[in-house]
Amino acid sequence: MITFFVAFLLSLAVALTLTYFVRNWARAWGWMDPVDSSRKVHVRPIPRLGGIGIVAGFFAPLCALFLVDSGVGHHFRLHTELVYGLFLGGAAIAALGLYDDLRGANARLKFGVQFLVALGLYALGFRIEVIANPFGPELSLGVLGLPFTVFWMVGVVNALNLIDGLDGLAGGVAFFGVSTNFILALARGDILLCLLMAALAGAILGFLVFNFNPASIFMGDTGSMFLGFVLAAVSIKTSTKSGTAVAMLVPVMALGLPIMDTLLAVVRRSLLGRPLFSADKEHIHHRIMSRMVLSHRSTVLVLYGLCGLFTLTALGLNFANSVQSALLLSGMGVVIVVLMRKLGYLDLARAGDMQQTRQRNIRLRSLVKEVSASVRAAKSVQEVWTSVRALAEGLDVSRLELRFQHVRNELTEGIVFETQRAAGSPVSFDLRLDVKDGDAVIGALSLAWANGRNATSRDEELALELVADAVAERSARLFAHADADPSRVVMLRR
Repeated sequence: MITFFVAFLLSLAVALTLTYFVRNWARAWGWMDPVDSSRKVHVRPIPRLGGIGIVAGFFAPLCALFLVDSGVGHHFRLHTELVYGLFLGGAAIAALGLYDDLRGANARLKFGVQFLVALGLYALGFRIEVIANPFGPELSLGVLGLPFTVFWMVGVVNALNLIDGLDGLAGGVAFFGVSTNFILALARGDILLCLLMAALAGAILGFLVFNFNPASIFMGDTGSMFLGFVLAAVSIKTSTKSGTAVAMLVPVMALGLPIMDTLLAVVRRSLLGRPLFSADKEHIHHRIMSRMVLSHRSTVLVLYGLCGLFTLTALGLNFANSVQSALLLSGMGVVIVVLMRKLGYLDLARAGDMQQTRQRNIRLRSLVKEVSASVRAAKSVQEVWTSVRALAEGLDVSRLELRFQHVRNELTEGIVFETQRAAGSPVSFDLRLDVKDGDAVIGALSLAWANGRNATSRDEELALELVADAVAERSARLFAHADADPSRVVMLRR
């Protein structure tokens, strides 16, 4: 126990210290998470590289084992597959997250790296080969073991990433998962898994000091994906060494909240015709805040309580017999159904509108894809505007305006494009989105409807944000080229 306590304290100290300095460096160098989207909950820019402290805090005591001559260190070094898997896989996932936080990574790159890491772990012996069945004999996966293992690894990594939407939420959820794995490993006398979980617990708590509401730093994708990676890998080891009839159900239940939230997001977006990897404000934590009218901090505490219930169920499954396991799963199922009804996920009254919403969103996605592709291929700001004009008819707007402001030679040049269509109502509803190059506002996209509406749908907001991002990206490059070669500039006036 002393070894575990030392590992916990060392990781806690490293995470505390490094998170403090990373927060200050991020503020000084402008590495902030801006408030540039309607899907953001925070109201001011916050540093987003706190995951560096988590990664360093976790690896610090493990690296120390290579320098200290001890029985635990010798035992750790003998498990080469575990060492290679955690260090190489963890470094790859952390590097991917850091790149995404600093530069932005698309879905193809993220999943490509995650799948490669998962395949590497499978080759090192991190494998799920049986599915437990508390109501009968276990099911052997055979050749399906590889895709199931990869699916588990990639799924958990992204589940932790998706649930990172409120101050302290992802870290707290991960801590409950860590606690479950630590108790299970301690009960079996598995020293290495206890050591790993003690190190990760210290790293999480050191970060949460700065991340609990009101947060002064976010973990970013560096932290959320890394936490998901470690928990997914350790859960495989925990389940394969378990002698219970519900081996794989234990880690599933321990990570019940992020897994449930991810499954709901996939089903919801598929039924409504939304991109699977688009962001929205329909996650469990968003609905608890809006439907139960709770504060940011109260919502996180409620979800901590739910995670505690999942943890107790997971531990109960590990030590229960088949009948008791069935009762536990049935009871937890009732809790989940009640929660889903309370949050409106099982509202049958909305089912009739679902198909109509799906068709509208499919058309909207097609429109945004075409407009964004055309914008990114534009060779001048005039062509950018020509591409954007398709929104007027596609979204039935009465007025569409694209405005640019560009500073050159200490003078601000303004370019305004505008088109109007027949209005059906004297009262209009206006929407404006800033066109931003980093933190600098270089223009605005304005839309007005005169067809009686008084709001835009969430899907339209997200779609227009994607268009605004494409306009910002392309126009910033065009202005940069114009500054480099002034002879190419053609002045346009309204």
